[in-house]
Amino acid sequence: MLLFDGDCAFCASCVGLLERRIRPDADIVAWQLADLATLGVSAEQASDALQWVEPGGGVTYGHRAVAAALTSAGPIWRLCGRILLLPGASWVAARFYRLIASNRHRLPGGTPACERPRQSKGPVAER
Repeated sequence: MLLFDGDCAFCASCVGLLERRIRPDADIVAWQLADLATLGVSAEQASDALQWVEPGGGVTYGHRAVAAALTSAGPIWRLCGRILLLPGASWVAARFYRLIASNRHRLPGGTPACERPRQSKGPVAER
């Protein structure tokens, strides 16, 4: 399952593109509509970054959640997802994800509701 911020127009647009073009093998749900306690994700974690919840309960977030969604799609996307997790590429992807997440309210389709909480400067909790 991929959890995204349903209150953010930019996030919803990105997820819509993901569903239409990439078609990951996952349920894609706004975190506000999910049973977070059952999934093992806090509201703070979900509001901070994209969350990927494995069927067995493992959770990844941020650029690793993007990579997981890509690896659940077709062969070309699977390769792209794996590349995102390679040493070096993962570091760049993590920084790029944080840059986008921190500025999503300024991006096309973004609104003031898309702005992340100010106290959040990085992943909420290591898992």
